[in-house]
Amino acid sequence: MAGKIMAGVDGSVPATAAVEWAAADAHRRGRSLHLVHVHEHWPLVLDEAESRYGADALRAAAARAHEVASDVEVTTEVRSGNVVEQLIIESASAECVVLGSRGRGGFAAMLLGSVSAAVAGYAAVPVVVVRGRAEATYGRVVVGYDGSKCSRTAMRYAIEQARARRARVHAVFAWQVPMSVPYAAAYVGVLDSAFEEQQRKAREAVTPWREENPDVEITDEQVCEHPVAALMKASATADLVVVGSRGMGGFASAVLGSVSRGVLNHVTCPVAVVRPSAAGDR
Repeated sequence: MAGKIMAGVDGSVPATAAVEWAAADAHRRGRSLHLVHVHEHWPLVLDEAESRYGADALRAAAARAHEVASDVEVTTEVRSGNVVEQLIIESASAECVVLGSRGRGGFAAMLLGSVSAAVAGYAAVPVVVVRGRAEATYGRVVVGYDGSKCSRTAMRYAIEQARARRARVHAVFAWQVPMSVPYAAAYVGVLDSAFEEQQRKAREAVTPWREENPDVEITDEQVCEHPVAALMKASATADLVVVGSRGMGGFASAVLGSVSRGVLNHVTCPVAVVRPSAAGDR
């Protein structure tokens, strides 16, 4: 971690919102801001036009970042090559990466673009995906917490964000009836007991975080529904939703779990996807 926040720049509306989010976050947490535009290779005439466009987009982004947070050190860089590859390479020297949900090449109907999805899946640092400017501030950071290694890393990031914002953390645990249970309606009492046990364990799992972070208010809820649906509901009054890259049900080979991908596709407030560090998290 080098104390630097990196934001991708391509001149699109979501990317501009991402720059604004990154500048505000850098101000809150005392970090510098590095703006990166990746120049993909085109035929010569188009290549020259793209170079001018990239330079203009970076200048506009840097100006906007200074408007949002005049005290933040802002640097810019143009890289050449594949957008996803270059952003992932550059992220290795950053503390987190902030991207717009869709870039210039995205389809208007798609909430999540291929670049933001790929970077969120492969970058080793937290990746924040921003759709647009926030219309309200709620003073609440929502985190999906199931006790897995990834969710513990997500909780740590959520607490860091909440502390910087002087906000509270709301941990959401969602439990589903196992799909392998046949004739589930016949076992309502058993399933209710199972959910109550999961609720108890989930509440207990949050307690140490409160004890270790007495300066941050941490609330929690346990619901019986799909995790994506639960986080969508909670996000309606959240400034940020934080999820681990994979939860307890994830396949080791998957770069993004079904929950993190679902949240990225459906939640409209900024979403942070985090993964455990190579050194490991408790």
